[in-house]
Amino acid sequence: MKRDALREYLASALWAMPTAAVVLALIAGTVLSAIRFDSASPLAALLFQGTSDDARSLLIGISSTMITVIALVLGLTLVALQLASTQFSPRLLRNFLRDIPNQVTLSVFVATFAYSTAGLYTVGILGGQRTVDYPRLAVSGALLLLFVSLVTLVFFVHHLSHSIQVDQVMRSVETATLRVVRHSFVEGDPSVELPRVPVSAAAVAAPRSGYVQAFHLEALVGVLARRDLTAVFGPMVGEHVTEGAPLLRVWGPGGSAPEERDRHDVARAVAQSARIGYERTLEQDVAFGIRQLADVASKALSPAINDPYTAIQAVDHLSSVLSALASRRHGTQVLRDAAGTVRLHVPGRDFAYLLDLALGQVRRYGANEPRVVRALLRAARDVAWFGDPVHRAVVRRYVEVLVDDVERMVPQAADREPLLQEAAGVIETLL
Repeated sequence: MKRDALREYLASALWAMPTAAVVLALIAGTVLSAIRFDSASPLAALLFQGTSDDARSLLIGISSTMITVIALVLGLTLVALQLASTQFSPRLLRNFLRDIPNQVTLSVFVATFAYSTAGLYTVGILGGQRTVDYPRLAVSGALLLLFVSLVTLVFFVHHLSHSIQVDQVMRSVETATLRVVRHSFVEGDPSVELPRVPVSAAAVAAPRSGYVQAFHLEALVGVLARRDLTAVFGPMVGEHVTEGAPLLRVWGPGGSAPEERDRHDVARAVAQSARIGYERTLEQDVAFGIRQLADVASKALSPAINDPYTAIQAVDHLSSVLSALASRRHGTQVLRDAAGTVRLHVPGRDFAYLLDLALGQVRRYGANEPRVVRALLRAARDVAWFGDPVHRAVVRRYVEVLVDDVERMVPQAADREPLLQEAAGVIETLL
């Protein structure tokens, strides 16, 4: 759990990779400074040919240039973050911070600055006195890093200009969310309901306030099995908990209250099994990815922006995510011990919740726009193709509510009747 938490934090920490790059640059500079080439060596012709004063001036010029470039890169990055927050959704900022090309670009520039600045301590100076001898290979390395930085700057401008396009933003969110569906989504059992918690059950309090980011429950199930206990989690992944509020309820055989020692062991296992953070992540929270795309669609339909086509694109991306979810089983997760005894219930979102999360706000905000309605009908038809009868029934109820909204909110018969006919065809395919 701690290793996963650290990995998740470092992935969005803008300082982590540049710091590692500085350390590597200093190590490389130290190693290259210790290498000397004889003037008769054929490789000597490829090295920097100037005097020690020329080398020192070169390093000073590279260092000052890199400071300017770093300021430029940080400024452009902040502009991209502000644009993503105001134009699309504030929940997209984390995606930009996790963007590997941005981190690599900043790392190259910081490494070049650190490498060149560190070289000023040795080039042209020895024991506080001027010297004509200097590590030519190390200075040549600074030149090489300068050209690498030039290429990286051009790439960064290209990448940044594409990364703030709404098409690329939504595609990135869709790709990340589908990765969660394929690799981290835990299927539930829709036929299982959460058990009734006995009155004598003990509550394990949340150790801190925040959002449930991930569950890793193997250790907790093992403790429950050894103590012959049964438990049920209260919040789902992605939900907020308050410090001191019940996070888990646990009871013994026949609904008896667990002993104090057993409660202590379970509380310690819960701290190792449930990660709580100050923000939601996409590690196991597929609803968070859906929330990001729904935010883009909702903001595009707001009167301040009034961009229905962007909302239509968001609906198309949401239909891909919902289609992948339609082939999964949703509901409560039941965990058993090695003997097959149920030890833990973990609540999960059903398909109706996910469908409303994805397309509910778009329906409420865009039901008066015919093209948005057609996009919603197209998404419903596509999602139903991948689902079982239970999923198709959920989609059918959504389309029926959409029809009610269209009848109320589209005043012109020329716009309304074609939508109602198309909706009737979709409902017929869902029967």
